[in-house]
Order: sequence, then C-alpha cells, then structure tokens
Amino acid sequence: MSSTAEICSSFIESSPAGELTEVVNDIKALTSDDDPALIDKLKPAFQKYNEEHLIAVKLPSGSQHVLISPHNRLSPTSYFDTQSSTSFTLDHQTQKASAPQSYTQDSPHADIVSSLSRALSAHFAEHYPPSGSGGGITSAFTVCPSTAEDGKIALLLSTLKASPGNFLSGRWRSTFLYDPASSSISGTLLVNVHYYEDGNVALTTRKTVPETNVEGGGSGEAVVRKVAALEKQYQEEVNRAVVGMNEGMFKGLRRQLPVTRQRVEWEKIRGYGLGGDLRGDGKR
Repeated sequence: MSSTAEICSSFIESSPAGELTEVVNDIKALTSDDDPALIDKLKPAFQKYNEEHLIAVKLPSGSQHVLISPHNRLSPTSYFDTQSSTSFTLDHQTQKASAPQSYTQDSPHADIVSSLSRALSAHFAEHYPPSGSGGGITSAFTVCPSTAEDGKIALLLSTLKASPGNFLSGRWRSTFLYDPASSSISGTLLVNVHYYEDGNVALTTRKTVPETNVEGGGSGEAVVRKVAALEKQYQEEVNRAVVGMNEGMFKGLRRQLPVTRQRVEWEKIRGYGLGGDLRGDGKR
C-alpha cells in the first residue's frame, strides 16, 4: 500500500499548470493531523514539478525571469542564469528565488550561447506574451550549456496563463537541445490546459522532435528559425486536433444531453425527476 507521502507526491507532480499552491493547500487541509512534517517529505516532488513545468521565477537581483530545469541545475536547490551571470537558491515549495551570486559557467560554447540568446530574445518578444501583461501571464526563456547533456546547449521557452476567475489555466513549454558538433537540434513541445467551470476538463498534448539538421551553418539565427518553424507546426497540429474534436467527439457527446438542450445543474441533481425533468415533459 502506498504511503501518504507517496500519494501526496503524485498529487503534486500531476498538479495543473499554475495551480500548485491550491493543491498544496488541499493536502495540508486533508493531512495536517496525520503527519505535520509531510510537506518536508514532498520536496523531491516539488523539485520534479518545477523542473518539468519549466516554471519561471523572478530573480531577486533584477526584474527578469529565469526558467527552472534540469539543464541549468547546479544542485537540488540551486540554479544558474546565463543572461545575468547569476546563480541562486530556489525554495521549491514557494517557488521563490533567493541568495543571488555572480556565476559564469565554464563552456567552450560561450559565443554560440550568446548568439542563440540574442536570436531567441527576438523570437520570444514576437511570439510570447510578456510577464505581467495581464491575465496572470508569466513567460520566460533560458539559453544555457546543459548540465544534463554533455556538449549540448538548451533552449527553453515557457509561458503560463493562470486565470482562476475564469476557471482556466494553461502552459506552453518548448525544450530544445542544440548540438554544436553536428549542427543538429532535438526536443519536446508540450501544452497543458485545465478548464474547471462547472466541470473538470484537461488537455495534455506532447510532441517529440527527433534529431534533425539545422540549415544555415548552425548560426544563432538559423537555429532559432528552426525552433520557430517547429513551434508553428506543432501549434497548427494542436489547432487542427481541437477543431476535429469539436466537430466530431464533442458533437457526439452533445447528442446525449436532455432534449431541453439545457445544461444540467449538478448541484440540484437530487431534485430532478429522471423520468420527467430530463425528458422535458414536467412529469414527476
């Protein structure tokens, strides 16, 4: 049988984008009497969630955000940001950065990283909404020599829209690894959406990009052009899939609604007469 910590860890790791705090509050409410030290036992789950979701944290030494990932991890609680030449400590539960220090990672690809950062900055500004632009949006990108992949450079992009008032949250994540030795790129793209007004609907979709050559000699601009093309292709695929579901699967589900074509008020479900109200004839 799974322990309470294992069960709660699974809740943490599967939390919808931007809703980790709400999940933690529910865990505390349900388990506070069982194990007061439970939250401390969940630290590995918090770390896994933050790194997999590419959460964006604001550095205490400036206004910019940096993404949390295995690629810029120095220890389980410390990370670095190439753009600001800073390392920092992260509280995985609160997602707050602290203790910034000057840090420069030794890498033979410093010039390439700089070129990629400039090119990706332009792409990011054109296609990603800026943090604080309204609607609970937090966006950031990070370029760094990967500490998880020898000799490769990580290009990370992430944007979160958390709108509790509209019962909606969603995150886009792009993770690309560029290999300067072969001028090739590979990666993954992920979209998570959670809509929970009068129900609970979630979309999770992922695309793996196999290793592919970059045309144009592997310059920063050429690599980012490839990234932009792959993101556009994935977005179009997701759009087509959603339209297909709306015209097919969802239309089929709508046929099962009551003939009144009215939404069922689930909080009043005990008051419905199954033989009458759902047929719309008013009989009890």
